[in-house]
Amino acid sequence: MIDKDTLQLENDLAAAESLEEFFADNEEIFQKFTLAQYLEILLQEKNLTKSEVAKKSLLNQVYVYHIFAGRKKPARQKILSVAVAMNCTVKETQRLLYFAGVEKLYVKNSWDSVILFALKNNFDVERTNNLLNKFSESPLLGDFD
Repeated sequence: MIDKDTLQLENDLAAAESLEEFFADNEEIFQKFTLAQYLEILLQEKNLTKSEVAKKSLLNQVYVYHIFAGRKKPARQKILSVAVAMNCTVKETQRLLYFAGVEKLYVKNSWDSVILFALKNNFDVERTNNLLNKFSESPLLGDFD
């Protein structure tokens, strides 16, 4: 999957002779995916199974299967739990959040900063929750998840 940052895209747009050329050259970036489709792409790229993701995410297995099938619109924290379980990069996680229709991670938010740090350092869900607790932030998954 081609990944360009915003500045690169802005430069491509400025250099393009037409919008058609710009969109053609960056077609893959502008593809629209559902959350379920993007999760399937990540599963294949990371050579994971849904069962492994469910176990690592600490979410209910049936619930995770519903997310992957597109039958559930999960809360932001649950998407983040799946992203951590899949060992997603920050860019992959931001795309997951985008396709889920929820807020992206924002470094000026202290809770989000902890999650960003955990993603960059490949923390699992339990270690991420411990880090959140250390900084008096609410857990990735609530007490009843």
